[in-house]
Amino acid sequence: MTSQTVPAAASGTWVLGDLTVNRMGFGAMRLTGSAAFHDGTPSDRGRAIAVLRRAVELGVDHIDTAAFYFSRLRSANELINSALAPYADDLVISTKVGPARDACGGWAESARPEELRGQVEENLRQLGRDHLDVVNFRVMGQESISEHFGALSELRDAGLVRHLGISNARPEHLAQAEAIAPVVCVQNRYGLDAPDRTGMLHACAEHGIAFVPFFSIAGEGREAGALRGEHDEVRTVARAHGASPAQVRLAWILGQGSHVLAIPGTGNPDHLADNVAAGALRLTRDELQLLDSIGRSAS
Repeated sequence: MTSQTVPAAASGTWVLGDLTVNRMGFGAMRLTGSAAFHDGTPSDRGRAIAVLRRAVELGVDHIDTAAFYFSRLRSANELINSALAPYADDLVISTKVGPARDACGGWAESARPEELRGQVEENLRQLGRDHLDVVNFRVMGQESISEHFGALSELRDAGLVRHLGISNARPEHLAQAEAIAPVVCVQNRYGLDAPDRTGMLHACAEHGIAFVPFFSIAGEGREAGALRGEHDEVRTVARAHGASPAQVRLAWILGQGSHVLAIPGTGNPDHLADNVAAGALRLTRDELQLLDSIGRSAS
């Protein structure tokens, strides 16, 4: 399918609290390099900045990032700041807190509730903003997130954060968070071959909350990107539409409900345009059912 002039608005819109965004967004993690976090080939700075600017030109108004998205030479937040500041009024930047990394890139213990303010302030500093549009608390194995979410709620009341969400979460985490403050989104791993075993897709629909899948294209490749051979079902649907397998995967994600937002990431300008164009790809009921069979076999 033609991709160069398809705008992100073709995907439709959703409202995060009081912020309207196109359902096709952009994930900034892969801008930092081939290994996304520390080792590996550094990304080309100029190319990464060009990708971000092109994303906004195509109508992407929801960018997902985090202060812990950095590699040896690149920081996703710094790239966003350099490329897009001063920010357009309608650009929504979502970030995450909870995980902690040292300066060498090693992972540390998850942040304690009292340390979350420092993580929020680090995102503010790197992005060059006086508030964060959406902050997601990334669950790192905690049974209860009430104290952590309570700390973020206080930062929301103080004006440092506009809206709150959760990531890598289960339904009980959503209930704990909603008892403290409104939740506008849930970010969980989900895709054609990564079924929603927690039921969060449907729980979010029932609560009117955005469901924001990550690794929806990469699958088992995760931070490194897609590493698998593609399923025959995906190739069949792709041929029928003159689309790429990645576009089919994104169209399937968006087809799971009007509350589902996509945040595919890439450092390649051509892949960016293809991803955004997937927001205009409409799959038939039969095609959706065919693709659903992949998830059933993976369960």
